[in-house]
Amino acid sequence: MTRDDFRTRRPNVIGAERYKRFAVFVPIVDSGGAPALLFEKRAESLRQQPGEICFPGGRIEASESPEACAVRETKEELLVPDESIEIYGPGDLFVSPFNFVIHPYIGRLNGYDGRFNPDEVSETFSVPLDYFRTHEPEKFYCPVITTPKGDFPFARIPGGRHYKWHVGSQEVLFYHYDDEHLIWGITAQIARSAVRLIDIYRLA
Repeated sequence: MTRDDFRTRRPNVIGAERYKRFAVFVPIVDSGGAPALLFEKRAESLRQQPGEICFPGGRIEASESPEACAVRETKEELLVPDESIEIYGPGDLFVSPFNFVIHPYIGRLNGYDGRFNPDEVSETFSVPLDYFRTHEPEKFYCPVITTPKGDFPFARIPGGRHYKWHVGSQEVLFYHYDDEHLIWGITAQIARSAVRLIDIYRLA
């Protein structure tokens, strides 16, 4: 490596090795002649977030890229072939204060017939892009607070136990699409971000 290589390197996130990495596919489908986003409802039998609404996706395996993960998980969950998935490109990363990062990929899901893997998914449904363009989500803010454990060496820092830690906040969004479908939290964040990119780059 040389100084010239350093000038063109892509910066990494400090501490990224401690983050779990996930990828999701944000599928654009046709619904009633209009472009829409396709969502899943997670199976009630799952240990993590049963019954919640999400995009197809999962944890990135050591041997694969984020995009490959998004495609693999979509195929497994929606029972679709490779050729039905058209990736347009990456969305913006979601970086959680809880040590994980999500890589969204935006694209088109062609010819989806409504099938899904019942071990992972209980339902799929679509929401028109125009819904997100015309409806602002409800917004709530939850504090993110540093709480050191009992073995923390307070004596080594200025102020000791009275040190003034920064307090952050996490924005939590709610889209009440209908009585049966609440899109909230991380999925709502990714959906809002994706629709903005879809409009900026005229993807649909």
